[in-house]
Amino acid sequence: MGKTSSNTRLPRAKGIDMAAYYAAKECARKVKRIVLPPRNRQIVEEFITILGMKEKFEQHEVPIPNKVVMFGPPGTGKTLTAFYMASRLELPLILVRLDAIIHSHLGETASNVRKIFEYAKATPCVLFLDEFDAIARTRENNDEVKEMARVVNTLLQCLDEFEGDSIFMAATNLETELDNAIWRRFDTKMAYSLPDEAGREQYISLLIGEFGQEEDVRAIASERLAGCSYADMEQIVLKAKRKAIIEDSPLRTAHIDEALAEYQPKTC
Repeated sequence: MGKTSSNTRLPRAKGIDMAAYYAAKECARKVKRIVLPPRNRQIVEEFITILGMKEKFEQHEVPIPNKVVMFGPPGTGKTLTAFYMASRLELPLILVRLDAIIHSHLGETASNVRKIFEYAKATPCVLFLDEFDAIARTRENNDEVKEMARVVNTLLQCLDEFEGDSIFMAATNLETELDNAIWRRFDTKMAYSLPDEAGREQYISLLIGEFGQEEDVRAIASERLAGCSYADMEQIVLKAKRKAIIEDSPLRTAHIDEALAEYQPKTC
C-alpha cells in the first residue's frame, strides 16, 4: 500500500528528531510473536479489509476509517499492534517520541504536534503516538489549562484534517483522562487487558518455540505466570531460557521459577 525507505529517522524539525522510522519489513520482524485477543484481531482484520475496498466505500459515501485508539494496561500488546498494522499495510511506522514534541516554551508543543501530522499527510505511513494522554489529556482538570488547551485544540484540528493514505494510531494506559472531544474523533477503539489462560498458553508456546524443554513446562509456566502482561512473560521466559543455555540443559520449571523470582513483575 506504501513504499518503504532505508531512512531510519523522520526529518529533523528545528534540530530535534521527533520520531523513529521503521520500514514495513522491520515491523514484520517485530511482530513474529504477536498474540491478539479474538475481538481485537477481528477489528484489525476488518480495518484492513475496508482499506482494501476504498473505492467501493467512496462510491457509497461511507468514510474510510483512519484513526485507531488503543487503551489498557501496560505490556498488553498496544505498541505491537501498531507494528502489526504497519506490516500488514506495507507502510512504514513513524513512532513519535513524546519527549521530543513536548516543549516547555509556550506554543511549541502544539507546533510540534502539527508538524508530525503534516508529515503523515504528505507521506503514507502509520503514525503512532504512545502515551497519548500526555498531549490529549482532558482540558477540564489540568494544572496547565491554557497551554494544554492549546495543544488539545491543535490536536483536534489535526485529527479533523487528517486524510490521505496514512493511518493514525494512539495508545494510552489512562483512557479516562483523554479529553472527550479527542476520544470522539477516533473511528476505531481497541481495548486491551492482561492475557487470559488461552492467551498465556499461546504466547508462552511462541516464546519457547523449538527450544528443548521438559514435559509440561509450558502448561506449568502458564500457571505460574497468571496475571502477567505479555511484556512480563517475554522477559521471564527469555531469562529462563538463558539459565537453561548456561546449564546446557532443557528448559525446566525450575528455570521459570528462578526467572520469575528474579524479575519480580509488579502484576504477576
